[in-house]
Amino acid sequence: MPADIVVDALYKFFKKGRPGEVRAVDGVSFQIEKGELFGLLGPNGAGKTTLIKCISTLLIPDAGSIRVAGFDVNKDPLKVRQQIGVLTGGERSLYWKLTPIENLRYFAALYGVPRNQVKERIDYLLSLMELKDKAHTRVEKLSSGMKQKLSIARVLVHNPPILLVDEPTIGLDPYFAQFVRNFIKHELNQRLGKTILLTTHYMDEADALCDRVAFMNQGRIDALDTPTRLKRSIIKKEILEIKCLGELQKEEFPALENLLSLNITRLDGFTYIRMGTDNPERLLSRVIDFIQHRVKVYSVQVTSPSLEDVFVYLTGASLRQGGDDA
Repeated sequence: MPADIVVDALYKFFKKGRPGEVRAVDGVSFQIEKGELFGLLGPNGAGKTTLIKCISTLLIPDAGSIRVAGFDVNKDPLKVRQQIGVLTGGERSLYWKLTPIENLRYFAALYGVPRNQVKERIDYLLSLMELKDKAHTRVEKLSSGMKQKLSIARVLVHNPPILLVDEPTIGLDPYFAQFVRNFIKHELNQRLGKTILLTTHYMDEADALCDRVAFMNQGRIDALDTPTRLKRSIIKKEILEIKCLGELQKEEFPALENLLSLNITRLDGFTYIRMGTDNPERLLSRVIDFIQHRVKVYSVQVTSPSLEDVFVYLTGASLRQGGDDA
């Protein structure tokens, strides 16, 4: 059975041949099998969104090829668009002055849904997303969660077999983010059999949802495998995590024996230092000596590697670094 998405030696440049040239996508190759939920992971600026735009025909690649459901994105862009639905995080894909039913009618017409199927399709989607009682309310008056539900319905209005899902839970509260994750996994992928390419920089999201994941960094794919096998690739390593109050920079750390990887993040006012090591006890005393006069230590624990730890170990880059995705 042929793969649903095949990306081969893909390149996309910005400011090509001029000062400040950027290789947003730098020789990327991978394929996604029919019915697979595939994660594309990486920090902001890694090139994930640019790659999604190339796959969805919104950007023209500079070199390489992409086939979606057997169609070439350059030669058959209209046929590609009929096979895909694109869901982005946020509320950028709806007309706020229209109601949910008006939005869905518009997009059904745009995608060529047969007229005799439109009402049944819209009724099904409004019911599925629990929006029937808001069908005639302007989108601008809906909550953020309802807008995201309507965005999902919009993507599904022409019943595409392939979905490109770009940062679907960004900016959502934890409860609704969990609803979206469950809907993607259990309804769209498992029950309806959709092939899904999911981009995210939330590692727990990818770990819970994806059959396989690819780590993207600086426009390239650094690793590709199942979440389980990727974590097992550094299974002999342990993660020493120190939670502290105060700020530290990665560049401040000296070269320490047994320190295999280092990631520092800020969350809810605390600094979290995560270090890959094959000897956490020996490393801990050295680290405490170094940080005790700079920050206040709240807790110390030794854990198993996460997907983010794998990424940091393989690339030295943080998945939570700043900057806009290219």
